[in-house]
Amino acid sequence: MAQSEAEIQRQKEMQQAEELLFSGRQELGFAKGLFLGNFVADWVMPYPRLDATRQTELDSALIEVRQMLDRDLDPDWIDRNADIPRNLIDGLARTGVLGMTAAREFGGRGFSQMQCCRILEEIGKRDASTSVFVNAHHSIGIRALLLFGTREQQAQWLPALVAGEKLAAFALTEREAGSDAANVRMTAKPSDDSSHYVLNGEKRYITNAGIAQVWTVMARTPVSNKPGKDAITAFLVTPDMPGVEMIEARMPKLGIRGTATGRFRLNNVRVPKENILGPLGKGLRVALTVLDFGRTTFGACCTGAAKHCLQLAIEHANSRQQFKKTLGNFDLVKKKIARMAADIYAMEAMTNVTASLIDRGLEDYMIETAMLKVFTTERLWEAVNDAFQIHGGSAYFDDNPLGRILRDARINQIGEGSNEVLTSFIALVGMRGPGMEFKEIYDTMTSFSINRVGKAWSAGMSRLGATVRTPNVPVQSVELRAFAGHLGRLIWRFNVAVNRALVLDMQLIQERIAGAAMELFASTCTLSRWDSELQASQRNGNAASSDSSAPGLFLRQSFRRIRTFLDSSGNNDDKAILATADSVLGKTR
Repeated sequence: MAQSEAEIQRQKEMQQAEELLFSGRQELGFAKGLFLGNFVADWVMPYPRLDATRQTELDSALIEVRQMLDRDLDPDWIDRNADIPRNLIDGLARTGVLGMTAAREFGGRGFSQMQCCRILEEIGKRDASTSVFVNAHHSIGIRALLLFGTREQQAQWLPALVAGEKLAAFALTEREAGSDAANVRMTAKPSDDSSHYVLNGEKRYITNAGIAQVWTVMARTPVSNKPGKDAITAFLVTPDMPGVEMIEARMPKLGIRGTATGRFRLNNVRVPKENILGPLGKGLRVALTVLDFGRTTFGACCTGAAKHCLQLAIEHANSRQQFKKTLGNFDLVKKKIARMAADIYAMEAMTNVTASLIDRGLEDYMIETAMLKVFTTERLWEAVNDAFQIHGGSAYFDDNPLGRILRDARINQIGEGSNEVLTSFIALVGMRGPGMEFKEIYDTMTSFSINRVGKAWSAGMSRLGATVRTPNVPVQSVELRAFAGHLGRLIWRFNVAVNRALVLDMQLIQERIAGAAMELFASTCTLSRWDSELQASQRNGNAASSDSSAPGLFLRQSFRRIRTFLDSSGNNDDKAILATADSVLGKTR
């Protein structure tokens, strides 16, 4: 099937987005390795652990944060009043939450990404509004300053933001720009003397916009020496600048009601050139890099929320009696609780592994963060639904927190890149590697050049090797070797499916490829964590891990899902689905 112009343009934009982040040749990462039929073990094994000093720091911080949250955080009050009270914000600042990863010289805690994720998991376990508020302020709000700010900018802006004296927001989304970050339409034109830029346009759905004093705003700037061309640049904007119009400081919402989600317009707002964040014209790189960090903490927040759902389900299943038995004695209830426990084990493992990639200074983890975001948000939604069902009718009433949790959880599959867009992104970017190898071979065959022979031979051997070789998944625990062998065979099958999918361009095929890839990543993280726990248990003189049922169940179920994704590549209802949708939509194919 020939590609439409829209599909060609979409793939071009995906390629441009990746090239904006990584213009040079990068070390082969885990996710891209999967698509090439490789198992890049050192990215995921051994399972990452904090060193003793950082673990002690984290333990102390968790005690302090928990005490503060017990005292100051009331999720029902936040939901009813659609506000996060100032005393809670002050508590988050006082305990270092608002500047977790900022350097100590600016008043931050200097935490690693793994430490940061653990703190956000604790907050996510208690209230989604608060975790989203913190994520917007810290994980994406000030993250651009931490990553791209000059020393002068950091010294000027960070101390007040870290102390909670000022709050931050990240302003990317517009009417036509959200998951499609490259479609920003806000403009920023330089003044005649080049001393400042004049910004015009509107932003919407911006978390913290109504309460923040510092916005990271994405706008299009002209490209010098290229008339008619423009590129996205990041600016530091404050709402007290002349020409800022707050249209809605708090947009009414279904969930996460405590967050001040706003809509504002910039009308000829003059922003000094010193407020440009990062290189001129590289704002998309700033945005996409920041979102990688945000998606990692997103995974932590979802893991915490899922743990809360499981705890509520366990308590109700052990206390609620029906037909002279507690609910926990019924197999269909046990099935839900077991699935929740297994998924949470994997969610936590994926979050830790992904955060560790950042802490180790590795660069190309964009697919991994997208996988983490999609996987954890979907699994949280299932956990909420299962907990809701276990509680039955009582969950539907306002004195039960599950109604609020359900409303809060739904935004996760949309925010920071919709799951559908990220699913296509995972497949398209992942398949670029093998696609380029096949292209090298094809180009050499159709237009022979002695200079191309070496590259074509290398590409051909790479494709052949992936076809005949089953990747080795190294585990230390003897009892896990069968799982490791099964995982290796599934990676081989996945690579064969990727090769076949390269000749087709349908989002339904991409969805299956991405789904299998996410499950492979989740299974690998789960296996790595389980292996680490078994080894630690044996070093302590125990014969087996005290908690082996959840990872074992997850791996069995995940392997089955992977096989289903791969088997459905040739046995599916794709044509019927698209024909039915086109008929309903009034379209012709």
